[in-house]
Amino acid sequence: MQHILACIDASAYANSVCDLAAWASRRLTLPIELLHIVQRRDAVAARHDLSGAIGLGVKTDLMEELVRLEESDAKLQIERGRALLAAGEQRLREARATQVRTLHRHGGIVETILEREAEARLVVMGKRGAGHEFATDHIGSKIERVVRASDRPILIASRAVEEPREIVFAYDASKAAERALERLLDSPLFVGLPVHIVMADTDNDAHRAALRGAADQLRGSRAVRETLRSGKAETVIADIVAQTPGAMLMMGAYGHSPLRALIVGSTTTAMIRTVHVPVLLVR
Repeated sequence: MQHILACIDASAYANSVCDLAAWASRRLTLPIELLHIVQRRDAVAARHDLSGAIGLGVKTDLMEELVRLEESDAKLQIERGRALLAAGEQRLREARATQVRTLHRHGGIVETILEREAEARLVVMGKRGAGHEFATDHIGSKIERVVRASDRPILIASRAVEEPREIVFAYDASKAAERALERLLDSPLFVGLPVHIVMADTDNDAHRAALRGAADQLRGSRAVRETLRSGKAETVIADIVAQTPGAMLMMGAYGHSPLRALIVGSTTTAMIRTVHVPVLLVR
């Protein structure tokens, strides 16, 4: 059964994830799977173990202590996770989400999300995880890995969100942008929402024609504006987002290349980093 996969942790983004998931649930009439993952940790690494440099008896005692600490920490993480899921479920129900089920998993964060998204229509995540929530203008490394590996639309929550009232659609006539345009046309998620299509490129006949063609497909069922402006995409788009009350940014996501050099500095990453509104990424 299709659902919305909402991924929460102990960061300040958990409430925003729940609020956006509830909004999407109401519009798509889909249940929500609320997921929290306890990541496995290496107790030896966590304690910076130097037992190899000391006597065998002491090393054995230290390893036993580490095992006990790891067991205690695992129990604590489970209880924290249960409390977090309970609070998230309550917030979703108060926001009139269609249906909510919770799931508490142990394992790798990226791997678990990719496994659980198999039947998801939409994945909702926070911009940063609990370990990096105060790293201003950065995105979490695991968020980036999920986005690059996933084939589902991913809605990335900012720290504070409001219900989206207008879509700012970053359009560049790429294959990913055309797929995003198809979703704008077909998905109940966007029904009735005005759209501002933005192209950051040289002002010429070809670009004006491409932008007009995309806008014309959307007209008739909603209000549509279009802007073609020269400049860096991250600057042009961010300026328009900042001037749009209740904006949600929608754009095509980057490809699956494993080379990190192709990630750093990309428009996708720059937009996730710098805008302070929800960002919907479409492959």
